[in-house]
Amino acid sequence: MPIRSVNPASGRTLRLFEPLEEAEIGRKLELAASAFRHYRRTPFTERGRLMLRAAGILEAGKDQFGRLMTSEMGKPIKAARQEAAKCAWACRYYAEHAGRLLADERVETGGGLSTIRYQPIGPVLAIMPWNFPFWQVFRFAAPALMAGNVGLLKHASIVPQCALAIEEIFRDAGFPEGAFQTLLVGSVQTRRVLDDPRVAAVTLTGSEAAGSRVAASAGRRIKKTVLELGGSDPFIVMPSAELETAVATAVQARLVNNGQSCIAAKRFLVAEPVAEEFERRFVEAMGRVRIGDPMEEATELGPLATAQILESLDAQVRRSVAAGARLLLGGTRIDRPGNYYPPTVLADIPESAPAYSEELFGPVAALFRVRDAGDAIRLANATPFGLGASVWTSDPVERERFIDEIESGMVFVNGMVVSDPRLPFGGVKRSGYGRELGAHGIREFVNIKTVCIPA
Repeated sequence: MPIRSVNPASGRTLRLFEPLEEAEIGRKLELAASAFRHYRRTPFTERGRLMLRAAGILEAGKDQFGRLMTSEMGKPIKAARQEAAKCAWACRYYAEHAGRLLADERVETGGGLSTIRYQPIGPVLAIMPWNFPFWQVFRFAAPALMAGNVGLLKHASIVPQCALAIEEIFRDAGFPEGAFQTLLVGSVQTRRVLDDPRVAAVTLTGSEAAGSRVAASAGRRIKKTVLELGGSDPFIVMPSAELETAVATAVQARLVNNGQSCIAAKRFLVAEPVAEEFERRFVEAMGRVRIGDPMEEATELGPLATAQILESLDAQVRRSVAAGARLLLGGTRIDRPGNYYPPTVLADIPESAPAYSEELFGPVAALFRVRDAGDAIRLANATPFGLGASVWTSDPVERERFIDEIESGMVFVNGMVVSDPRLPFGGVKRSGYGRELGAHGIREFVNIKTVCIPA
């Protein structure tokens, strides 16, 4: 079956691609293994030179790459250009810091020379999602390639043009043939690639179900995995919060990427003394969001990536309202071509409603009222996920309690949860394990080798 690139704003098919045949997959795997044997020996200075060239290509072509992202998955064009620029930032960060982050470490053991050395492990398979079609790939690829590994990309099937463009960026930057390859393959072929002994490890960003399958398959073959899965991030607002800023950030945090982000704020837990005022301001602000063609500069909310995502989200909202949730805004599909869904706000959500416990992957906010910090922490942790959390308070005691007790991989105080090349990114519980970015991210796919030489 062809791999189809479809514009979610119109439903029009852009291009069709035939999946790779088995023989071609085998050739690409052998090329990756061969490239690794040579590329692993290149010094950090040479890797950094190539990575800086990739950064330059991204910066020079951010408008072109932005339009490609928008056409395939529907994010507003401004956000798409920013995504390309952020990828360049990650390339520059690792080009400049990888040598330091992976430098040999001297350990005092009472005589002789003991060191820790970080060495690459081989071809790493990246199974990546569609929602940030460039950033998700570069935040894996930049550290992996700077560590001396080579990359194999199995991208989401709805963004094949983005996947091929990324391969071309690394090729045009001068990386050796086979150092980064895109594999246009289906799920069955992906399992075979993962099983191949030439693949050393796998990283996946995606659904909980996909992560479970990949981890189980990799585990049978004793291969390292990093998983970044779903999230149901809380956005906690306490009485001491600066309400105007909290409301403005809440809207942005819920609607980022058309609401399709693992680290988007999804559950808004607001303390009783400010709950009514926050609700009023939040609903008004959500209602003012400009919906339209994502290629237009003024558009703030574009279409969802696929018709299936639209159907699923609409069903979750309808079932939540039927279960007793109060609908404050939206909740009805927009009558126009494309996969559009309006900003939607639900409140008074019972535990039996999907919006209480399920991840809502779209522009739908769930409001909850809490008594105090303890009640907010209880509700924040009442989810199988633990990716990020945003807490809004001016009370230093509350702040420290939230940081210490919320079960998540990231806590942002008086700010929106974001990813940053300098900081480790990842979650706990069913949001996955391992870390991307920062020093921890570049050390996920290396052999941490102990070396002891007697005096």
